[in-house]
Amino acid sequence: MEDSQRDQERMIRRHLREKEELQARIQGMKNSVPKSDKKRRKQLLLDVARLEAEMEQKHRQEMERFQESCPDNGNLDSITEDLAKMDLENRPPSVSRAQKRRERRAALQRERQGSIAEVEMEHLASFRREEEEKLAAILGPRNLEMKDIPADRHCMYRAIQDQLVFFVTVESLRNRTALYMRKHVDDFLPFFSDPETGDAYSRDDFLSYCDDIVRKSLWGSQLELRALSHVLQTPIEVIQAESPIIVIGKEYTKKPLTLVYLHYTCNLGEHYNSVRPLEAGAVGGAAPRLF
Repeated sequence: MEDSQRDQERMIRRHLREKEELQARIQGMKNSVPKSDKKRRKQLLLDVARLEAEMEQKHRQEMERFQESCPDNGNLDSITEDLAKMDLENRPPSVSRAQKRRERRAALQRERQGSIAEVEMEHLASFRREEEEKLAAILGPRNLEMKDIPADRHCMYRAIQDQLVFFVTVESLRNRTALYMRKHVDDFLPFFSDPETGDAYSRDDFLSYCDDIVRKSLWGSQLELRALSHVLQTPIEVIQAESPIIVIGKEYTKKPLTLVYLHYTCNLGEHYNSVRPLEAGAVGGAAPRLF
């Protein structure tokens, strides 16, 4: 009986660990797909649902097989609660059983969250290292390295500002971007939609968004990059670790402005960095966020 109970306890612990690892994997999958990529985001949701359903079915089948082989293995809920007891058994006897159960559940939840957060941070650090290595391999042959741009929600505009040979403020870039987009609504509106659902926004929504570009610290997107390429009459190329280089404004003949788009460098999410000549001597770095 005791051996059976220990086997069941080990199985439950393994199930909890596998669920935590799956959630860390799912978070990594979500981080790897830009919110602007509606097609891949929809496929991501389907993949996540499939992975969770497969794990749930696997765990249920394992539990059913175990219970069939050991029908007298005891109550599953009580064993699950015992996993979370920790030092709660040493509390004064005046604590009610209901309170103990609540405390055990809370302790188990904290333990799970802590484990998941730790795994996620390890995965993120691994993703960052891999991304930086791939970007260095792309930039190195071009005699370039990344130049850090602050993660202050203006990183796309600051990266553009850094690439220009003349001085212009971030506020001016935002104003000129919004003005161009307002004047060319029909060129941008078909591409203006909810990044999560893909639902189209109205013309009024678009104009309100243009106002927010000026009034708020909105992260930039490819819409704003398209507008900036027209405003500056200059191509803008965006280098990523996992995707081909994107060139916006190919119709212009000037030397392109070069930005680096990162998915994992900043805890807040995606980020734009600038570049500089490799012989500048400074250490190549990582950076912050966009979108």
